[in-house]
Amino acid sequence: MADLVVRGGTVVDGTGVPGRRADVAVTDGVIEAIGDGLAGDRVLDADGCVVAPGFIDVHTHYDAQVFWDPMLRPTSSHGVTTVVAGNCGFTIAPTRPEHHAVIVATLENVEDMDGGALTEGIVWDFETFGEYRDLVCRRGTGLNFISYFGHSSLRLYVMGDDAYERAATPDEIARMAALVVDGIEGGAAGFSTSFAYTHRGMDGKPVPSRFAERDEVTALFDAAGSTGKGVILATAGEQCTYADMYEHQARTGRPFTYPLFALADDRHAPQLALQDAAAARGQQVWPQVTPRPLTMQFTLESPFSLNVSPVFGALMDGDRAARCAAYADPAWRARAAADLAAQPMRPRWETCEVSESPNHPELEGRRVDELARERGVGPLDVICEIALADDLATRFRIFIANDEPERVGRLLTHARSFLGLSDAGAHVGQLCDAPVATDLLGTWVRERGVLSVEHAVRKLAGEPADVFGFVRRGYLRPGNWADVCVFDPATVGTGPIRRVADFPAGADRLTAEEPTGVRHVLVNGTPIRLDGVQIPDARPGVWPEIA
Repeated sequence: MADLVVRGGTVVDGTGVPGRRADVAVTDGVIEAIGDGLAGDRVLDADGCVVAPGFIDVHTHYDAQVFWDPMLRPTSSHGVTTVVAGNCGFTIAPTRPEHHAVIVATLENVEDMDGGALTEGIVWDFETFGEYRDLVCRRGTGLNFISYFGHSSLRLYVMGDDAYERAATPDEIARMAALVVDGIEGGAAGFSTSFAYTHRGMDGKPVPSRFAERDEVTALFDAAGSTGKGVILATAGEQCTYADMYEHQARTGRPFTYPLFALADDRHAPQLALQDAAAARGQQVWPQVTPRPLTMQFTLESPFSLNVSPVFGALMDGDRAARCAAYADPAWRARAAADLAAQPMRPRWETCEVSESPNHPELEGRRVDELARERGVGPLDVICEIALADDLATRFRIFIANDEPERVGRLLTHARSFLGLSDAGAHVGQLCDAPVATDLLGTWVRERGVLSVEHAVRKLAGEPADVFGFVRRGYLRPGNWADVCVFDPATVGTGPIRRVADFPAGADRLTAEEPTGVRHVLVNGTPIRLDGVQIPDARPGVWPEIA
């Protein structure tokens, strides 16, 4: 008799084939059998539900949060059983004690993490990537947790403070390449980096990976490729364009992935054309897409959404008084507005609204462009005026991309797109996109009919398991680890988003921990959610194996 049986549901196994009514038996954390009439010491009712492999979130930034929140909220509420951290090169290992503050400042600027929470919450009992992995495993996690080997922290480790200043020497490149090999052979999910002009770190400077030159980029990609496993994630920029990624993939033989959002006027079309041509050649390049609109809340205290502008980015090196003086200066506003308008990802002011205003609640919900017309000034002038009146506490909300359903649907159903981009663990004061899985199943499967449930489950589980090479995960098969999500297709949804202040140092965050329709979740055979209720002290997660 099995330890546990999930009984009476429709098994959708992750392959994309039609679901079938069956029971799933689990013993010692492994799927023992799938069939009719199975018996177990414990029975979980799945009547009316889909029984699916646990979902895999391939784009998170839980590298630090894992220390104070091993349940990795809110991701663990949405049927996810495995997360990949360390995206975009922003890992916290390897590191040296003298660079802890630099890493905190980098994450604070580039991923909008609270510096106080990071300083108080990270347990710095590690230096190497292997020591970080071992510490995470000893402390325990609610979900399976794995991280990339990240470029920016690697540069700091090898080059010291010069990582933020210059290109690497041949000797430094060789040392970095050797560490990449050691990291991936020691369990990293692959290698990640960023060259995006939007990624600014300490003091508003470009993050360390953006100081790399092409010889360094090629050497590190080749090092990752030499291991024969793992994925390479890159955010495109001058040192590695979208077209370059396809050349690097052909040479290294490893899967590449990069972020891709649906943009107005189909400005993402050139990337899809590259992808179609590469797919015809059989190349393993996977643009990462999401079902969720890219929106952000921001304040002028921490204007991450506007830091795409060098004029705004330069303010990050100054103190608060200097920022307030700039916001009050019409000449500075004019320069900043012109600079923002010249950026490829320029703000879409027509989508920007006042979300929270302590001193002027009557403005909440008003569009910034409407207020600008009423006042006879520009949108950035309005933002600065309202923010100064609120002592920079005003929260604004803006749509950045991915908010036109027809274009998003085409990306989601593209034959070689890759589901990701939740960014869970980052920008927690500005957005909460961790509910990618429940949004896909509720909005895009049930409500819009863009995907079948079988197709959606494949994109959430089987496909990422194949691309990353996760061993015995991503599918409901006898012998696989029992990572299981049981959900009601008639009611599954993201649930509400709310703001709470429960992080170290009293930091607040946006979270979504009350999804609808997620009945049971098992991680390695152990329940972390039963009958729609989370089990907060469950720690069945492991560092998953890749091959």
